[in-house]
Amino acid sequence: MDESAYAADEPPEVRAERDPVAVAVGNASLLGVGYLLMGRRGLFLVSGTVTVALVWTVVSVAETWCEAVLLAWWLLVIAHGWLLARGEQLRLRLEQQDPAARAQLHPALPGPQGPARLGQWLRALAVTVPVLLVVGLLRFDAHAIEDRVTEARESGDCVGVVTAQEDVWFGHRLVGAPQAARGDMAVEACGRLDEARAELSAGLLDADVEALGAGYAMLSALLKEPGNDKTVETALDDFLGGLPTDDPCETVRITDWLRAREHGNDVLDRSSATADRTAPAALLGCGDDLLSEQQWTQARSRYRQLLDEHPDDTRTKQARSGLRKVTLGIQLDHVRELVHDTKSNATGGYCAAPAKYSGAPAYRKGANRALFLGDDEYPEKLPDRWKAQIPDEAALIVCVGTASFGTAVETCPYRDSDSGGPTRNVTFHKIRVPVKAYEVRTGKLVADRSVQIGGTSCPYFLTYYGVAPSAEYVEPSASDVRNAFSSIVNR
Repeated sequence: MDESAYAADEPPEVRAERDPVAVAVGNASLLGVGYLLMGRRGLFLVSGTVTVALVWTVVSVAETWCEAVLLAWWLLVIAHGWLLARGEQLRLRLEQQDPAARAQLHPALPGPQGPARLGQWLRALAVTVPVLLVVGLLRFDAHAIEDRVTEARESGDCVGVVTAQEDVWFGHRLVGAPQAARGDMAVEACGRLDEARAELSAGLLDADVEALGAGYAMLSALLKEPGNDKTVETALDDFLGGLPTDDPCETVRITDWLRAREHGNDVLDRSSATADRTAPAALLGCGDDLLSEQQWTQARSRYRQLLDEHPDDTRTKQARSGLRKVTLGIQLDHVRELVHDTKSNATGGYCAAPAKYSGAPAYRKGANRALFLGDDEYPEKLPDRWKAQIPDEAALIVCVGTASFGTAVETCPYRDSDSGGPTRNVTFHKIRVPVKAYEVRTGKLVADRSVQIGGTSCPYFLTYYGVAPSAEYVEPSASDVRNAFSSIVNR
């Protein structure tokens, strides 16, 4: 439409009453009210479309530059409305052929006066003031919410961040999109922080180093984004506060991982200091637990780690004591295995490869308890106070070989009672038993000889099968056996 053309039902003097300031105020609502006051419906639709597009852009992009563009557009439509209304006033004066008006064409040209001007102002203000008031209040509230989010974030309180951001609604996003978006980003960061916390909790629960790695990777990524320092620090403090765990060996796996992780010159590096403080007690506790479970190799590894990595710690004395116990445990297990593998004829096993057990009772003067291996026919007649049932209790391990004829004691004639045949002489011998005695504490051979067991000979009846033997063993008593082995057991 030609801007100089008037509506058929609107006389020029009515159009001349449109005040430029009222039009500008109407356009300040960004609703195109000023254009409606001028009857410019086309401009009203165009400005409304542009405004909607810009507002949508601000809401969707949520960047400050979008708000700057919208502000520029707001100033543009205000200025355009004022200039358009002002120009229209000039044209109306010219069309009315008013010499005075033509003579006074300058910026101070007066507008409509009285009731007409007041009506235009009231219509413009009726729309613009509520709009600007609502926008101002919502923006003020959006900034207040953002301040609460920031305050909670800077204090490491993710619950406070989420609670504050829950007050944001569509109105805030419409007029304060960047502020609302920053709050959304803070909430999203807290969500990722919760995931990191879950990974770290799993790492604490099961000493899962993969979960620890995932949790620390999330924390590291959050630290690279501005504003997350305090919330990450709080999450880290909560995790480190869970050390030590109830299981010292799991604590050791965690502290080992923390000490080995690569430093990033950030707050996460505090983990190493916590690990250094926690590790000594955990290493000692883990070594003691493994020691009680007779896991000698693993226990030794933990004790040595404590001594190597924390040589100045007050627990080093206990660690050395634990290492001695580990050594004794390994020796004892080896001796037990050798004893178990010894054959009934005192060959193989311990009798072939004696080993020491430094925790064994001392081999001292007087009677020493001995563990007898091999032929147990005669050792079983020894006093219980001389015999040990397990290597732990023995000062000696005595390998008893197969018995053979010893010194001849007496020869007696015997006749077969059934046949009444010739007389046969039977010689009775002491029982010669080869023995080797080893000191358990050192594994050294302390005796290697044969003992001869005496006993009664020439019984009235001699029982045999087949041909009468020419040699027989004496019949030893318990005291005979004891006397024979006394030189072995007693030092």
